[in-house]
Amino acid sequence: MITLRRTSLAAAAACAALIAPLLPAAAQAALKPAAEVARGAVEHRVGAYLNSIRNDPQQLRGFLHDLPKGGDLHNHLSGAVSTELLIQLASEDGLCIDTVTLTAQVAPCTATARPAADAVSDQAFRQEVIQAWSMQDFTPGAESGHDHFFATFGKFGEASWRHPGRMLAEVAETMADQNQSYLETMLTPASAGGAALAAKVGWDPDFAKLREKLLADGGIDKLVAQARSDADQMFADYRSAENCDTRSPAPGCSVTVRIISQASRASTPARVFTQLLLGMELASRDDRFVAVNLVQPEDYPASLENYDLQMRMLDYLHPLYPKAHISLHAGELVPGLVKPEDLRFHIREAVLTGHAERIGHGVDVVHEDDSDGLLDLLAERHTLIEVPLTSNEQILNVSGPDHPFPLYREHGVPTALATDDPGVSRGDITGEYQKATTRYDLDYRDLKDLARTSLEYGFLAGRSLWKDNERFRPAPECAGEVLGNDRPGKLCAALLAASPKAQQEWRQERGFAEFEKSVLSRRS
Repeated sequence: MITLRRTSLAAAAACAALIAPLLPAAAQAALKPAAEVARGAVEHRVGAYLNSIRNDPQQLRGFLHDLPKGGDLHNHLSGAVSTELLIQLASEDGLCIDTVTLTAQVAPCTATARPAADAVSDQAFRQEVIQAWSMQDFTPGAESGHDHFFATFGKFGEASWRHPGRMLAEVAETMADQNQSYLETMLTPASAGGAALAAKVGWDPDFAKLREKLLADGGIDKLVAQARSDADQMFADYRSAENCDTRSPAPGCSVTVRIISQASRASTPARVFTQLLLGMELASRDDRFVAVNLVQPEDYPASLENYDLQMRMLDYLHPLYPKAHISLHAGELVPGLVKPEDLRFHIREAVLTGHAERIGHGVDVVHEDDSDGLLDLLAERHTLIEVPLTSNEQILNVSGPDHPFPLYREHGVPTALATDDPGVSRGDITGEYQKATTRYDLDYRDLKDLARTSLEYGFLAGRSLWKDNERFRPAPECAGEVLGNDRPGKLCAALLAASPKAQQEWRQERGFAEFEKSVLSRRS
């Protein structure tokens, strides 16, 4: 009898879930308990299917590929694009590739260089370039994974800055294929102009005076105008490449894109401050720009020497630009890569002094002073950890039980999986989810919550769909709704209309419902 009653309840609840979207809002509210039961029952059945294929890599990848996976919050545009596209762009631009260093360079080709076009037609040379410009076939030896990974950017750099729109189109297309809907990608706005202005103004340890000098005579305003113009062109080229304004738009058009302005932490203090100031001005004036971040290896000498200085720069700028969000690379370190004392404070200082709302990597958390206290602090402040498992493994040789991903989860610190530089790492977001699922025994609800978290902690404007971003309970306006339905009630519809973030989250809930229906139909 117990089994029969549970089966009957699940069947009735499932029926309620199917018919609820067809009913008026009042009737949907009346079905609230049944809808909630139905949702749990469906998740249980999908979870059972996941467990049945967990040890089959091919089937598991197919499942995770189709799973809605929210947003990618830690993505470097130049490192996200495929190496094959970079080679194609180098060829089209008439660049050369040095056969000794395998570095792209402008024409004319030197004695040791070949036209980049040769890497399109000559398969042996092409493979050599792919291996130099990515982690393809890399095995540690005389060169570490860390050194090879970061060296790729210098090798393909000349090929990576002329066509950001086409690069963005490829990245967005890949994301859409992988069932992601939101991207925050990092790039350096008005890079040449920022470097020139920093060199002209020079360094002043008085941040207020330095800011005044950079703002004087419209210096920063000109960079803002240039960056916005560049963004206009990038998005226009992206939309053109994806046919977004035609009757047959490519799937990549469905991806919402925002920009994080990056500052090069290994540069001079004057240039870092200029880049941070520019990024915050952009985030205050243009909704396409949402945040700032510091990039380049955290273990570089200049990065270590100026770490505290750069956190103090952010501490000064933060109250002046409250609309600008801050996400910081911190803790991308391991013992042996830096001195022990450099492992003790980076994450904590990024949060407390640098005002980081999100932390990229955070791998060395157990080596920080009072690591348990730090984990509690991150949980209390709801500081998200952006977790790119593949690049952490390739760069730092940290994976499996040595990775702090499960530790963060145990302490209630929000986490989201990310790709970092999937073009360099030769990976994708499905691979990140597959690693997390198999290495850390995640269940279906864990996977859904990771995807939800990636949108919840994105810097897209507007209120959240959720009143509780740990258990993901809907905001009062949408309580009782069948999440993701096509006809939300009046109050819920008003919230969605006013909030781009809530719209993204609602869209993902619809995606979950469609995914679950597809999975269960395959099982029946």
